[in-house]
Order: sequence, then structure tokens, then C-alpha cells
Amino acid sequence: MEQTAPLERELPTLLKGHPRLVRAIIGPGLWHVVALAVCLTTLAPLAWMISTSLTQTGNEFQFPPQWIPDPIVLTNYPDALTALPFNLFFRNTLVVVGVSLLGTLLTASLVAFAFARLNYPGRDFWFMVLLSTMMLPSAVTLIPHYVIFKTLGWVDSLLPLMVPAWFGGSPFYIFLIRQFFLTIPVDLDEAARIDGASTLRIFAQIFLPLSRPAMTAVAIFSIVYHWNDFLEPLIYLNSTNNMTISVGLTLFENQYTGQWNLMMAAGVTSVMPIILLFIFAQRYFTRGIALTGLAGR
Repeated sequence: MEQTAPLERELPTLLKGHPRLVRAIIGPGLWHVVALAVCLTTLAPLAWMISTSLTQTGNEFQFPPQWIPDPIVLTNYPDALTALPFNLFFRNTLVVVGVSLLGTLLTASLVAFAFARLNYPGRDFWFMVLLSTMMLPSAVTLIPHYVIFKTLGWVDSLLPLMVPAWFGGSPFYIFLIRQFFLTIPVDLDEAARIDGASTLRIFAQIFLPLSRPAMTAVAIFSIVYHWNDFLEPLIYLNSTNNMTISVGLTLFENQYTGQWNLMMAAGVTSVMPIILLFIFAQRYFTRGIALTGLAGR
């Protein structure tokens, strides 16, 4: 203690003459405190939703809030999920997500490969047209889409939610995969063509295996979008048997107004798959986003 006391007295003087050392010590700690505060603020609504889903009826709005309910009512979950046919809602949502995901990955990667590797007249022009469609609000094309699907007799079916994904899915997905394809050396294409590989074989056996990070990022975007999509199912679906989970939650809210613990239990069940997906796939997601910006033309 006698040896460390002088050092403790001289430490403020030493740091006073070295502002860079002070920033090096305090800076990272301060940023961690800010990041932790933002993280807690962001997670507070989710924590309150989980807490309310386990709360006894009538205790949802206690003040100060009781983050750990007493008693913990686990029966809120089976009560909420059996009040309406949530098994059908989840099944319909999984069908929409699965079929749309397959169509998005297949068609978006094909279009991106054409923009990245094939040389044809007007390629850059049509790519600019594709990017320009990203600036169109979805509300602009809502009525034309409805008229088309109404004419085809697809209203009150899952087809309007799945078929558009088989035509590229989204310009952003095409752009993301195309940017990744541009990072792949052209020498691989030329070597494959010398060996007699066709264009589709180059795409299937070279580009797709190498583009796993970008495809994973697009897959996560597609899954989250179709799982949380509310507007299109609300417009195209009328019968309860065809509803997805997002519209089903609204139906639950209309019929069980005021039973916040049951509504939060249904809400937790609906968002938990997406949260788990991001937790287990965040490494591939961030890697795919990062690698798409390494090269360009």
C-alpha cells in the first residue's frame, strides 16, 4: 500500500499531460456505456411484452412495473393459442415464407448473375431501370396488383403472397446478390468455359456455392419480410383459414380486447421465431452484408 499510494497521487498528473492516453482509456468505456443504454432501451418493449404475457389477468398495468410477475402464469400461452386457430395461421405463414424464399433465392440470383456476368445490349440501362423501381412506394403499385390478382381469381388465396417472389422478389435482393457476384474473379468463368461448362453450369456449380453469405443475407431479409408482412395479407385474405400470423393477431386483438396478457402471449409466440433466426444466423447475415460492398463497376 505504501508503494502504490504515491503512484495513485501522481496518476492524475500523468494523465493530465497525455490527452490521447485519457481518450484511449475513457473512450471505449464510454461508448460501451452508451451502447448498453441503447440496447436496454431497445429491448425494453420486448421485455415488457414477455413479462406481460406471464402476468395474471388484471395485473398488466401495475406501477411501478413488475418485470418478474408474481405469480408466473404459464397457462396464458395455451389459452391464447387455442382461442383462435393459430395452428392454421402458423401453417399458412410457413407456407408463404418457404415458397417465397425458394422463389426469391432462385430468380433473384439468376437475374443478378445476368447483370453481373452476361454481356448483352442495354444491360446497364435495364439495371438502372431496376434500381429506379426501388424508389417507387409500394402504395403506388398496390391497386394494379390487386386488379391483376382479382382478374386471375387469386383473391382470398395465398398465391398473391407467393407468386411475386418468383419474379426476382425485390430489386434490393437482386442488387445485393449482383454486388457479391462482382467480387468473384472472372478467371473462374473463363477456366470453366475452357473446360466446356455452359453458362447455367457456371452459375450453378461456381457462383451459387461461392455466394452463400450473400444468399444467406437475402434469405434472412425475405423470411423476416414475409413473416411480418401485414398489408398484403390484410388486402388479399378474407377467410380465417387462409390468414397468416400477422392478420391473425389483429383478429385476436379485435375479439379479445382488454386481455393484454393473452395478446402479449400470442405476440411473443409470433416474434420468437424471427428473434431466434437472427440470433443463430447473425454471423452469416453480417458477413453477407459486408462482402457485397467489396467490389463494383
